[in-house]
Amino acid sequence: MSTETGVPEASASTLMVRAVRGAITVRRDSREAVLDSTERLLRELLGRNGIAAGDVVSILFTATPDVRSAFPAEAARLMGLDFVPLICAAEMDVPGALPACIRVLMHVHSRRTQQDIEHVYLEGAQSLRPDLG
Repeated sequence: MSTETGVPEASASTLMVRAVRGAITVRRDSREAVLDSTERLLRELLGRNGIAAGDVVSILFTATPDVRSAFPAEAARLMGLDFVPLICAAEMDVPGALPACIRVLMHVHSRRTQQDIEHVYLEGAQSLRPDLG
């Protein structure tokens, strides 16, 4: 089967690498708040998409410049994602951008089609993707 672009589409039985996106805002810049919010987001991403820890290929975290009390990747380590490559980066400091926001781009092995991946935006980050609400 192919898409409108003529590119072949993977079947539901094919194991593929998929990208899963999500974001969450933190109430305050404290270690506890950053780790708790990041863990909540990761658990939602994994749970809603039926992803086991062994299916995670890598995770890229970004945080707005006002979030600097902890690395969001630390929450993944505390959850037991010990062998997953993780990296944290600073989000661009764009005037008017959503403050206190942690974003996640997770690459996973999945049998889900790209259209069946559920991206998760929590708290104030729901404003980034109102179409997914």
